[in-house]
Amino acid sequence: MSRSNDPGHYFQTTSSLEETARKAAKSKNTKGTPIKLPSKILAAIADPQDDNCIYVAEAAGNVKRINIEVGQTSTSKVAATFSGPTAPLTSVAVSPKSDTLFAGCWDKSIWSWTLSTRKTAKRFQGHSDFVKAVTTFTLNGKEILVSASQDASIIVWDVAAGSKLHTLKGHTRGILALALDPVDYEPGKETATVFSAGSDREIRRWSIGSTSASEVQPSPIISHETSIDALHFDSDGDLWTASADKTAKCLSRGREWEEDSQFEHPDFVRDVAIDEEGGWLVSVCRDEEVRVWDKSSGKLHHTFSGHFEEVTSLVLLGQRVITVGIDATVRCWSLKPQELTKAIQEAEDERLGKEKDKEPEKKEGMMTAEEEAELAELLEDSD
Repeated sequence: MSRSNDPGHYFQTTSSLEETARKAAKSKNTKGTPIKLPSKILAAIADPQDDNCIYVAEAAGNVKRINIEVGQTSTSKVAATFSGPTAPLTSVAVSPKSDTLFAGCWDKSIWSWTLSTRKTAKRFQGHSDFVKAVTTFTLNGKEILVSASQDASIIVWDVAAGSKLHTLKGHTRGILALALDPVDYEPGKETATVFSAGSDREIRRWSIGSTSASEVQPSPIISHETSIDALHFDSDGDLWTASADKTAKCLSRGREWEEDSQFEHPDFVRDVAIDEEGGWLVSVCRDEEVRVWDKSSGKLHHTFSGHFEEVTSLVLLGQRVITVGIDATVRCWSLKPQELTKAIQEAEDERLGKEKDKEPEKKEGMMTAEEEAELAELLEDSD
C-alpha cells in the first residue's frame, strides 16, 4: 500500500497509483487528433447523410453529431447535440426513412429525436433492464425499430405508431449486439433477418415482419467462449464478430456460419469493421489500442496507440478510422497507404527511442562488464 499526503490517494495500492499516473501522462498525447467530449463515449455510428460526420452516444445522456473535418477546436466539431436522457446511452441508430435518431438507454427505454429540430420525439418503453443495442430499417414502407436489452429480450416496434409489434425471446442472458442481414434485406419485402448476440455467447437469427416474427432455425450459432460485443457483415455477406474471449472472428455464410478466420487479441475485443478497399480488418480493444489486420493473411499490420482508456467503438469513413472510448475522445486514423506507412515508421521510431532511453548511462570512471572480467583475469594471473 502506498502512503501519500494527497487525500485522493488514500487506500490506493502502488499499482493503482502507477496506473493513474500512466493514464494521466498518456492523456496529453495528440495522436489521432483527439476531439475531447465531456463524458465517456459508449457507441458511435456513421452519419448516413454526411461522409464527414458521426453520431456518438455519451454516458452523460447525450447523442452528439461530430464533424470530423470542420474547425480546429472541439466545440466547433460538435455539429449538434440531442439531449433529454439523464442516464447513459449505450447505442444509436438513424432512420433510413424518416428524420429520426434513436438511442438505447440505461433507463430501459429507447429515446428518439427529430434530426432537423433536435427535439425529443417518441420514447419507446417496454424493456425491464438496460437497452444495449438498437437498429432500424423499413419493411414494405413501414419503419421498424428493433431493440435488444440486458433483460435478454428483443422488441420489434412500429415507429410511426410508437407501439410494440413483437417480443422475441431465446437468449438466456443480456443481448449486446444486433445486425441486419444485408443479403436477405430489401426495403420493399415483407420480412427481414436480424442477427443478435450477447453475454450468453450465442448468435441467434430472427425473421421479422410487420405481422409476425420468429427465430430462424437451426439456431443458435456458437463460435465464441464468452460474451459477443459486436456483429458486422462485410460486402460478401460474411459475419464478423468481436468478443470478450479476446478474439475477433469471421464466420462464413457459405459454410453455414463456420469459423473462417480468427484474430487473437491480448484483451476483450469491443468492435470490428472491414475496410473493403484496403483489405483490412480494424479492431478496437479494452487494452486502449486500435489494430489494423491483413484480412486475408490474419497478420497484424499496425497498432494505433493514443486512447488512454478502453476503446468502445469504431466507424469507417472512407479510408479513415474513427474511434471513440471511455477516455471521452474521438480520434481519427488514416488507412491511406502512404499515411499508414508513415504511421508505422513513426511508431517504430518511438519504440526505438524508448529503448534507447532505458539503456543505462555509463558513468565516467566506471568499467564495462567486459573490462571488469578482463581485470579479474589479470589479477588472477598476477597471483
